Amino acid sequence: MTATHTRTTDPAASSDRKTTYREAMREALREALRTDERVFLMGEDVGRYGGCFGVSLGLLEEFGPERIRDAPLSESAFVGAGIGAALAGMRPIVEIMTVNFSLLALDQILNNAATLLHMSGGQLPVPIVIRMTTGAGRQLAAQHSHSLEGWYAHIPGLRVLAPATLTDARYMLAPALADPDPVLIFEHGSLYNVSGDLPADTGPVDIDHAAVRRPGTDVSLITYGGSLPKALAAADDLANDGISAEVVDLRTLRPLDDTTIGDSVARTHRAVVIDEGWRTGSLAAEISARVTEQHFYDLDAPVGRVCSAEVPMPYARRLEEAALPQVDGIVAAARRAVGGPVPTGADAAERQAVTGRAG
Repeated sequence: MTATHTRTTDPAASSDRKTTYREAMREALREALRTDERVFLMGEDVGRYGGCFGVSLGLLEEFGPERIRDAPLSESAFVGAGIGAALAGMRPIVEIMTVNFSLLALDQILNNAATLLHMSGGQLPVPIVIRMTTGAGRQLAAQHSHSLEGWYAHIPGLRVLAPATLTDARYMLAPALADPDPVLIFEHGSLYNVSGDLPADTGPVDIDHAAVRRPGTDVSLITYGGSLPKALAAADDLANDGISAEVVDLRTLRPLDDTTIGDSVARTHRAVVIDEGWRTGSLAAEISARVTEQHFYDLDAPVGRVCSAEVPMPYARRLEEAALPQVDGIVAAARRAVGGPVPTGADAAERQAVTGRAG
């Protein structure tokens, strides 16, 4: 299931430039709309409002209402319409406001998009891209803040992406549109305002493989999406104590890149998985199981997990922060893996993340 695409030359991309994750996503959408007349964007408030997170701002004025289509509050209906358009030869990009609302379209995604190619003996590919916001950290409470991408990574027939960097936000969309399978892109809400320099010499993004964002030798911090900045910050803290942490960005949650994960564990002999989903039945559980199955004899310590507390995501800021994986909890788990001392406060935070209870 390898995707390839040809990237058009954008004069604005001829040199490194400051941008945000949101602007990088918008630039990717603009390029897709300019490159292929079959591409259109559909979803709630994507037109006149510019998208609930401002990603599609200005695209209606540039491409018109036939290609930037506002949809009613009916996720099952407009995802189903996108699937039908894909079957008819179009290249729809469907935006769902948050992952929580995507459950209203789960039947379309699971029973139609993911299965039709297989049930038709390869005659009915569904090349649709479905984008949605995931994650917490913005005080939007339980119905707008969960991380359910691990559920979708459970489903065969889908490709599941989680861009965590400006480069991936800018360049993952094109190979996603070129993929014959349905592709789900999970954009963590805390990343939209992240700014930085977008490298000019970035080639097409590889959506088949994970990326090592920071090399290390003592412990592998395996993560994705909105947890990547926290893992990198934890690696900085660990370095101050002489612990070298390697940070692996999964990027593609299905299919998982077992090779990159395994190569990292073979180098460090210890692993901690950071996953904003709930611990029970999580993507972190799947990765932990695979590492144990495939690299048991490389391990010098049990695989650690840092996940969200097992509660609906609270609205109150302090409670929300307490429920989410944080840098201190990641540092504590990594120190535990390497057999080092664990600060009391961080140990309590980690224990809460594991049990869902304080103390």
